[in-house]
Amino acid sequence: MEGNAVTDTNRQKPLALGQARRVRLGVGAVVLALVALTGCTDSGAEGNAAAQGEETGPATPAPSITSIPSTLPDQPTAPPTPVDPKNVKCEYRKDDSGAPAKFVGMPPAKPMKAALAAKNMTIKTNQGDIVIELVPESTPCTVNSFYFLAKKNYFDNTLCHRLTTAESNGLDLLQCGDPQAKGDGKNKTDGTGGPGYLFPDENLGPAYSRGVVFMAQGGDAANSNGSQFAISYSDEAAQLPAAYTPFGVVVKGLDVVDKIAKEGVIKNEDDILSEDGGSNAPKLRVEIKDVVLK
Repeated sequence: MEGNAVTDTNRQKPLALGQARRVRLGVGAVVLALVALTGCTDSGAEGNAAAQGEETGPATPAPSITSIPSTLPDQPTAPPTPVDPKNVKCEYRKDDSGAPAKFVGMPPAKPMKAALAAKNMTIKTNQGDIVIELVPESTPCTVNSFYFLAKKNYFDNTLCHRLTTAESNGLDLLQCGDPQAKGDGKNKTDGTGGPGYLFPDENLGPAYSRGVVFMAQGGDAANSNGSQFAISYSDEAAQLPAAYTPFGVVVKGLDVVDKIAKEGVIKNEDDILSEDGGSNAPKLRVEIKDVVLK
């Protein structure tokens, strides 16, 4: 995707849902806008690598992310159109920013059969399990990446490094996926880590309402997804611009996220997301033990 390539140097900054253009949304609320570009490509060409999938069991019926309102009521747009996973070629590229990385290899360009068949992603944490219904038909490259990383035990024993609240930042989000994060509210490199590769946005359109799970990427860095993701635990994030890939909805375990949020955040006066000193790490330590897609 030569024409739409973006510079990856700002990946060295925390991937904190944008850092470029600040827009105040009420008292203490700060969000940042990114440029929304296209996701993966639809192509009849085969990818460079493919892997055989595994048998998957039946999943419990749950609301689909495509049924979530696309935007706020006064900003109607057409819902995202699912791509044909059979013809998708994912564009994973090396992260050349110098940001901290835990490299376990590159996912195959042609999404794995088992990834496309995955219905749920279970995040097993020390605070309880969080089960996310996936939408591989709309986000095949994102789900393919998660499936690949989970099989490599990439997320095992990692910490959720950021918790934002409506009071501190105007958004209610739990952010995870930095494999090297300390999660103590003091480590300046928390939120900068990734898998050593980046990939384009997908499925832009649905609002980030309560329960929606979406990719986190740095400011001015559209199409620079890695391994970090955020879980929305209220409707406050519906005010965010459609610039982050929504790939699933929590169908079990939102009470776990609520419990984590209730314990509060570790204040950090140097937090880049707030002019008044905002949230950083959750006070309640959140360690991911395992991530399973099936």
